[in-house]
This record gives sequence, structure tokens and C-alpha cells, in this order.
Amino acid sequence: AKIYGIEKDQEMTEMDTALNGQILTKNEKNARTVLIDKIKKEGFDQTIEEVAYTWFNRFIALRFMEVNGYLPSHIRVFSSEDNEFQPQILSEAIHIELDGLDQSKVLDLYNAGNKEEELFSYLLITQCNALNQVLPGIFQKINDYTELLLPEGLLREGSVIDSMIKDIPEDDWKEQVQIIGWLYQYYISEQKDEVFSRPKTQKIQKEDIPAATQLFTPDWIVRYMVENSLGKLWYEGHPDEELKTSWKYYLEEADQENEVEEKLKEIRKEYADLKPEQIKCIDPCIGSGHIGVYLFDVLIQIYESQGYKNRDAVRLILEKNIYGLDIDERARQLAYFSLMMKAREHDRRFLTRDYIPQPKVYVVEESNYLKTESNRHALDYFINGNKELKEAIESIINDMEDAKEYGSITIVKPVDFKFLYQRFDEIKAEEITLDRLMILDELLPIVEIAEVLSSKYDVVVTNPPYMGNLRTNPNLQGYINKNYVNSKADLFAVFIEVSNRMTKKNRFQAMITQHSWMFLSSFEKLREQIQRTDIINMVHLGPRAFEEISGEVVQTTSFVLRNFSLKEYNGTYARLIDANSQNAKEEMFLSGENRYITSQNDFDKIPGMPISYWASRKIFHIFKNTIVLNDVSTVKKGMDTGNNEKYLRIWNEVNFTEIGNINDVKNKKWNPYTKGGVFRKWYGNNEHLVYWKDDGSELLNNKKANIRSRHLYLKESLTWTLISGNKNLSLRYCPKGFIFDSNGSFIQSEKYMYYIQAYLNSVVGNEIIKYISSTLAFNISDISSMPFILSDKDKGNIDVLVKSNIAISKNEWDMHETSWDFKGSPLVANKSDGLITSAYESYKSQVNERFRKLKENEEELNRIFIEIYGLEDELTPDVANKDITVAKIFDKKEDIDEDIKGNRYIMTREDVVKNFLSYFIGCLMGRYSLDVDGLAFAGGDFDTAKYASFKADVDGVLPLTDAQYFEEDIVETFIQFLKVIFGEEHLNENLNFIASELKGKQTDSTRDKIRNYFLSDFYADHCKMYQKLPIYWQYDSGKNNACKGLFYLHRYDKDTFARIRINYVFEIQDRYKQELSRLENKINGASASERVALQKEADALKKKILESQTFEEKIQHLADSYIAIDLDDGVAENYKIFKDVLTKIK
Repeated sequence: AKIYGIEKDQEMTEMDTALNGQILTKNEKNARTVLIDKIKKEGFDQTIEEVAYTWFNRFIALRFMEVNGYLPSHIRVFSSEDNEFQPQILSEAIHIELDGLDQSKVLDLYNAGNKEEELFSYLLITQCNALNQVLPGIFQKINDYTELLLPEGLLREGSVIDSMIKDIPEDDWKEQVQIIGWLYQYYISEQKDEVFSRPKTQKIQKEDIPAATQLFTPDWIVRYMVENSLGKLWYEGHPDEELKTSWKYYLEEADQENEVEEKLKEIRKEYADLKPEQIKCIDPCIGSGHIGVYLFDVLIQIYESQGYKNRDAVRLILEKNIYGLDIDERARQLAYFSLMMKAREHDRRFLTRDYIPQPKVYVVEESNYLKTESNRHALDYFINGNKELKEAIESIINDMEDAKEYGSITIVKPVDFKFLYQRFDEIKAEEITLDRLMILDELLPIVEIAEVLSSKYDVVVTNPPYMGNLRTNPNLQGYINKNYVNSKADLFAVFIEVSNRMTKKNRFQAMITQHSWMFLSSFEKLREQIQRTDIINMVHLGPRAFEEISGEVVQTTSFVLRNFSLKEYNGTYARLIDANSQNAKEEMFLSGENRYITSQNDFDKIPGMPISYWASRKIFHIFKNTIVLNDVSTVKKGMDTGNNEKYLRIWNEVNFTEIGNINDVKNKKWNPYTKGGVFRKWYGNNEHLVYWKDDGSELLNNKKANIRSRHLYLKESLTWTLISGNKNLSLRYCPKGFIFDSNGSFIQSEKYMYYIQAYLNSVVGNEIIKYISSTLAFNISDISSMPFILSDKDKGNIDVLVKSNIAISKNEWDMHETSWDFKGSPLVANKSDGLITSAYESYKSQVNERFRKLKENEEELNRIFIEIYGLEDELTPDVANKDITVAKIFDKKEDIDEDIKGNRYIMTREDVVKNFLSYFIGCLMGRYSLDVDGLAFAGGDFDTAKYASFKADVDGVLPLTDAQYFEEDIVETFIQFLKVIFGEEHLNENLNFIASELKGKQTDSTRDKIRNYFLSDFYADHCKMYQKLPIYWQYDSGKNNACKGLFYLHRYDKDTFARIRINYVFEIQDRYKQELSRLENKINGASASERVALQKEADALKKKILESQTFEEKIQHLADSYIAIDLDDGVAENYKIFKDVLTKIK
């Protein structure tokens, strides 16, 4: 573009000569003018991107055609006959015959000897222009502006053509039109990644919607959808076993009740009257055409079964049967091409016939520009004073406003299109004028698209875009809110409504979508709407149906609906959610595993009508004949602060004396806050605080906050996590004093608190809730709808077991220093004979007994509730070890039992040792004391009297060095700590026990291993323990570890960095210099072999000295600034202030 004087944000004036000195031809000038006009209308980036994808698409098309022998010239454009990157079109340039080829120009370039690139470009453009006659939808007219921007260097190694030939095996191109879809997805992948790297709250603009929402549908799912919609429509009216046998993914009709079967017979009579050319199929989100191509294949089979010749079948399919819409011109071009190549596959002479029908595949355009005053005269010319024409065309123009953004969801009211086309035919016969050109070039395409949008179809098959309303831009969301109230939460759901509207009565709609519409309360009205159709069959895919989408978040389902309601209709459902890959799901489907036959009538029995097709008769009976949890408890959603960064903290971050409790909330700044958290049952995840000063007055006055059910705060409750990565529900007991988040909503019940917790944590509760919601989220509507059966005879025993479980879980939670009720190191609590190994064994025994007891209790509760709900034939009371949510200790990682792997609470001896070392740092910092249970200091006034047995460090700053340079050396201090707790008799054994669990060389002493751990690994472990919000901060001079140390956040004051500089940085510099002087003296008198080792030490010291000097300069500024911090601002914010001298948190 730059060669032609076209640059972004630059004025583009007329020019006769390109910047490379080449004089522009008349055609080039015209093309340049068209290009400039398009840039002014659509923007530079959008226009250049359009040109880029147009050439990319043309390259794909040419490569596909040359490999399959479809080029009319039978001359390869990019490769030789043996598939080398030696274009046959070049080697045979002087012999080739192409429409529009100037042979004299070819000879001149060929004979020049140094103009191979120019010759290739000319031949390539000429070939593209020649193909315009047969493939105008992808090879635009001659002199098109895209020719100006043909990429340079196409013959170079590494060019896009070179890569296409070398990186993609030739066999992958042979009659496999699917490759076009894969290449399109590859092309848009970078833009898609960029869009999704943006914040989730950032809206997706209309130009990004195609890239953000396109997803290539797995081939087997396409076949399932087409065979069970188009295939079913034809087979039920024209039974043909041979034809049906060829459809590998066709599902037989389930057995039906007599009354339903009689109605189906009537419908099949209607199908029997259908002729192949009467079947209208559409993919309203056609993308690169994968679904359209398979529709073509099945239609060919249908035509052949009725005795049609292939050439006639191909023509009729393109003229009568297949329609496609998309918002992306890139995709439309490829869908168009895919269908044309499929036509060529079935009719060898298709591209050389006198009449070549064109696919009815359209990119949705908008009518906005037709409303401008400049087009008024042309519209008047079209209307020609006719009132009916005026009303029809104005209706279309109004309906199609902004349609380029809305795409196929655009609602167009039916008009008399036949009357409109008669007027277009009249205009075509008239003399050429500007008005005539505008009508035929701009108005006619809008009318054609409007007709497609307003029509009804026999078969609608699509994989719609997935985009939640949080990311939808306001204009599109406004249109959706106005027109699609039942499905507005996500674009895929909108397309369920759209496809239903497009489907004729008694005809078929097949889709693959996210499965959330089946369960979420936000889609209940949509489910009611779907209940007015028949779910013929469904393939419930769950996660990992698409190879390129990993994880549990995107869960999908594919289904076929008939636009007619037979309330007792029995649908067939394939449950494939447990197969963990695309291929595994296909294999499970073909095997016939996990098939269910369910009447739609049963879905009404479950609150909210979830599509719980796999529920047994007993489960449906439970739902129909019991009260719900909301009848015996209060189930409420917690608050939204509107700004979590400002109003929420992890409890370790703030001054502990400012945290409220049930007896003193109003006079404190912070209050305990439930916010969900990881999968954990019974008790725990108590980590967060909410800013609640003056009884929450600031939050209450914040318009962005949503303070729900405030009168229920601080009361004894149960809470759970909204979104569970574990897929299981887990309720935790909250004592009085908590406030609740929307991600940690709550249940309150004076009579049945423990009973409810037992039920919802049981295998019964976790089984039943899956019928209400099979998404990863457990909303309050799901919880409150749980069927509730009270067993008075079992309640007492249940309450005892639950209280035991809560106590076990609380004891386990509090043994970690991340609990605010942590008392001290378990190894200290279990000391007996002076051996730390004995303390460890005692502690391990306690922990593992807790694990055993909790499992025993849970299995007993499961047994009780299975009996209460009568599910003995469906469930067992067993609980997997990986689902027990308290710790179990193994000595080594290799000792961990297979059946517990995946349990996040597993600990090893190494974990226990590192936790003990963390406790030591806490005691040294003054956070803990051997003389005080729990926190000794985490804000407020520091009381030295609390530290009699083991003194806390004077200033809360601990230097970390690779040798003993300070009196307060970390290793020597740790040794003193061990002596205080376990005595001196077994000191070496205890040190060995500690060191054995730390990394190090075989030659390292126990002290070296301990020193290296504190110097190199402790801080990473600390940051992990405290969720990247450390309470001990590590100053760090760099990779040479010249100046490194820890200081305690809660003891930080404005003089801290001055003390670090004077007491530690200056001091260590002096020690380094003294040591260097000693080494240099030693080097002078050393032997040659000794001198090498000594010199290496000296060089390392010199690096430390230089690094320490640089660090001192950095720290001086902080020391001189006397910076005070506010703990209420949180670790993340305060850490930024000193980030240049602190270790980066990873």
C-alpha cells in the first residue's frame, strides 16, 4: 500500500507515479481510487485486513484446485506436478492459455531473465481474473483494488505459498474440503487470541465478533446433526434402508406411546410428498462451510436415490436446497468456495458448463447507507410511485439497519419479494444510469439477504457463536434485549430462538451449543419455549468436545428439534460428558454407551425444567413428591462490593486488631467474609475480609455495590462456592460473625442446619443437584430447589456426625498458619522426647486418623441419606480418598496412594518441614511466639515481654547470606530455635531430619542445605502459601545475592529501609571488602592450583560488591523518602511502591 501512497492516517492525493518510480496504468489509477474510497468508508485497518484475507483465501482456493486437478487450465499455479515449490505456471508460461493473458508481456518478462517475481505476479493475477468467470464469489472482477496489494516475495523461501506447500501434506488437500475450515480457523486464531486476552469486562466490537466466535465443528458432530435432521426428514417420508445404513451417526427413533406414534404417522405422510428440490436447508452461521458441505453430500445421496443425474442434482442443490449466512466476508468466501468444490467433485464438467449456478451464500449487509439523502433519488427511481413497492422496500431498509453487526439474528418482516424482483428485472432491462447501478449493486443484495432472513426452512443446521452478554457490545446487546428476552444471556441461546423461527412447522433444527441452556435459571423461559418443540435426540458432549478447547468451562451439547410439540414424545439422549477427548466422545457415541430414552413430559417435574434426561423414575418421583430446601431454610445470595480490589483483603494483609468479630463489628474496619474458595467440606476457606467500618456505611453508599440480605449477616450459616472446579457441591459451616459474598452465598436454618449440611455434602445431595444444574455453577435457585426429605428418626445421629465432621475439619484448617485460629507449629505441640522425628510421627498419626474418621463419618452419612431417599439401587455410600477434604500425610511423594492423587490436601514430610521453617521465621519476626498461642503480633503495639523463651528479632529485618557474615545469622538462629524447643541432646539428628527434606548437593552439609533453602527457595514457598500476597517481604539486590533479606510487613515503618541500608547493606559491603582483602593476600602466597579456586571466590566477591553498590543507590532513595504505608491498601498495592528493590512475585 505504501508504494501507492496509501498509509494509515496520511492524506492520500492523486498520483501518476508509484513511489518505486513505476508509472501507474489507467487500471491501477482506477483501482487506487476505489481503494482510497473504501478506506475512507470503512477505515484503513479494516480495508487492509480485507485485502489480506482475500489473497489468503485465493491462495487456499488455488492450492486446493491445483492439487485436485480442478483448474480449467490444468496448469498448477504454486507447485510442479511432483509437488515441489516450482510453479508449473512459470515453467510453462509461454505455452499457457488464459483469458486476458497478454502473450507479448509474458515473453518480455520471461526473456528478461531477472523478472521471475513480476512474471509470476502477472500470471497469478491473470489466473485469478480468469477464474472470475466461474468462481466470482472468491475471484473478484478484473482491475479490482486487491491486485494492487498482492503480497511481494511470493517465490521466496518461507513465503506463504512455500509454507503452504511444505507444511501441509498434499494428501490433506485431496477432496477434503474440511481443510479450508481448518486453515480459516488458523488465519483468525491470532486475532481471536488477542480479543480474549483483553479484560473479560471489555466489550467485543463488531469487527472482532467473527474472530471471537468462529469455531470449526468436529466432523462427526456435523454428520450427526445433518443425518438426524435432513437425513431424518427424508428417510421418514421415503424409507430406504440402504441410504440410512450409509449414515453412520443416524439415531433410530425411540419407541413411542400409541397416541404419539399415530401423530408421527400423520407427519410422515407429509414428508412422503416432499421432492428433493423442495427441501430448503440453511446454516445461518455458515462459517467456512463445513455444515453446508455435508448437507450437499447427503442431498446428493437423496437425489441419486430418486434417479437424478449428478449434473442435475448438483445444479438443483445450488439453486434450490442450500442457503448460508454469515457476518464475516472471509468466511463467506470460503463457504462459497467449499460448496463450489463440492459441486465440482460430484460433476466433473461443472466448472466448464455454459451455465454455472452460484451458491446462495451471503454475508449479511446492512442498509444504513441506503438511508442517506444521496441515495434518496435512486430509491424513488426504484419505487416508481408504487405504494406497495415503497412500503416493502422501506420495511426491508428499516429491518436491515445495523444488520452487519446483528447478522442472522436480524428480524426481517416478510414482504412480497416476488413483486420486488419483478421491479429489479424491469430495471435490468433499462439503460445504464447511476441510479440503475446503485439499485442493482447495492439495493438488490440487501433484498436478497432480507428474503433469506425472512424465509422458513425445512432444515436449519448450525454451530452458532458463543458470546455471553458481559462481552457483547451495547448496540448488539440492546437489539438482543429487545427482541430475544428469553435467550439474551448468550448469543448461542439467541440462535436457538432464531433457528426455531426459521424452521417450518414439523421440520428440523439441529445445533451444537454450550449446554448451559439446559440447566441455568436464566434460560428457564428458553426451555419453556423449547418444550413447545420435540427434542428428537441429543448428544450431550460436556467438556473437551473441541480439541482446541481444553478444560471444563466450555461444555457443549448437540441436539435435533422438530418444530412440533408432542408432549409425551420420547427422545434419545447420548450422555458423553465423561469421555475426555473429541475422539473418545465419538467412540462412545458409536458404541451406544450411556443412551437414555426420556419423555419431555418428565422435565416439568423438576423445578426450573432442566433437561435432566438421565434421571431415573425414582429421581423424578423424588422431585415430584417432596418439599424443597427453601421450605425449611433461608437460602440467600451474598453481596457484590462493586470493587473487590478496594473492599476485600486476605486477612493476613491488614492490622489484625482492626478485624471485627460478632461482639465488636461497628468499631472495626474489617470483618470476616465468605467468598467461596476451593472444594472443601464442613469447615474452612475462611480467608477474606470485607471493609465494614461504621457498619459498612461506605459500601452501603456505593452505587456499584449490591448489599443483599443485610439483616441476615453475622448469623450462624452454611456457605458454599458458586463455581466448583471439582464438580461437587461442598458446604462449610460458618459460625456467627461472617458477611457473605455472591460467590459464597449462604443458608440459614434454626432447626435443620446440620441436617442440611449433611444432605448437601452427601453423595445423595451431589447426585440430585446434577439434575437441577449440570454446569460448574451452584446458584441459589439450584440450592433452594433441592428436594428435601426430613427423617426425624435419623436427625439426632446426623447432627452428631456433622458436628464431629466440622470439628475435624476445623482442627485441620487451624493447623496451618494461614488460619486466623492457628495456635502454633504442630511439631512443637507434639514434641515428646527431644527428637523432631518423634514429633513428626505423632503429628502424622493424628492427621491421618482425622482423615480416616472423617471418611468413616461421611460414608455413614451417605448410607443414611441413600436410605432416606430410597436410592439404594442407584448410589453407594463410598467416598473416594481424593474427595476427603482434610490432610493426609505421606513421607515421600512416591508413597502417595494412587486412589488419593488429585486431592489438594495431601501433605508430605517435606511440606511439614517447610511449614516448620515458616513458623520459625514467624517466631523470629515476632508474628508468633513459643510463649503465646496464636498470633503474638500482627499490628498494634509490639510487646517484647511475649518472647521470653525465644527472642523476636529486634527490628524485624533478617539478612539472608550465603555464608555467616552477621551475628544474627539465619542458620545459627535456627539452631538456637531448635535447641529451645527440642533441647541440645539430639541437635544433629534434628538438623539432619530438617535438611533431608531440602534440596542440595550430596556434598552439602546440613547447615548448607538449610542456609540455601532460606536464601533461594523460602520466599517462593512463602508467596505460594500466602497466595502471592506475602507478609514477609524480601529485599533483593539481584542474581549474585549480594544483599538479600526479609522484613515483616506488620513491623514495617518509615525508617525500615534506612535501617536496612545502614545496618545491613553497609555492613555486608564492609564484610565483603574485608573478605576480598583476605582472599587477595592468600592468592599472593598460594600455589597455582590453589590460586584458581581462590581467584574464583574473589571474582564472585567482586560481583557482590558491585551489585551491592548498585543496590545501595536504589535503596538510598527509599531510605531518604521515609515512606509510610497503609496496611489497609493491601499487599499488592503496597508492594508496588518498593518493587524495584523487592523480589518479583511469580
